[in-house]
Amino acid sequence: MTARPIRRNAQTPDRNGKIFYTSTTSLSHISKMSRLETGTIRIQKQPTCIADTLAAAIAAVVPCADSKQIRIHVDYDEKLMLKHDKKWTSEALFNILDNAVKYTGENGNIYISVCRQELFTRICIRDTGKGIAPERQGTIFSRFYREPEIHDSEGIGIGLYLARKIITLQNGYIEVKSEVGCGSTFCIYLPN
Repeated sequence: MTARPIRRNAQTPDRNGKIFYTSTTSLSHISKMSRLETGTIRIQKQPTCIADTLAAAIAAVVPCADSKQIRIHVDYDEKLMLKHDKKWTSEALFNILDNAVKYTGENGNIYISVCRQELFTRICIRDTGKGIAPERQGTIFSRFYREPEIHDSEGIGIGLYLARKIITLQNGYIEVKSEVGCGSTFCIYLPN
């Protein structure tokens, strides 16, 4: 998985001679968005253990979670098989988990659960973060959307957009439930 915390890798002058930094993560996200939108990337669903997909996504956020002393709790059947694209589903899960870490304060918690239902397998990611105001919940999956309070922190606002696009391409969907001050829950539904 290429998405990682921002690494400053180049100083580049803009038209006015001011220096700005390019981020490999930001460029990577924009590239992925473009490739998904143009159909260059093909989703390749294979029966795969969902535990492996989750492990890849969780491993990518552990360093940031550890630095904030955020505990990640996981509850799933380690043998549960699901037909999905492991690489891209892991990317979608990472994007949601990355936001959970960003918006959860120190000593917070993130809970991940997986439940096989009749038609779908549900993957829920619940955090104890700041929550999302009801009037903003309809826009969080838009390209380049950023919560007004965090414009100074890393990111460009396409992680949730990519997550929804990836899950939709697999005939799934994402639901969000949130209350300001009480955290957020993102549920991903992938067909069985």
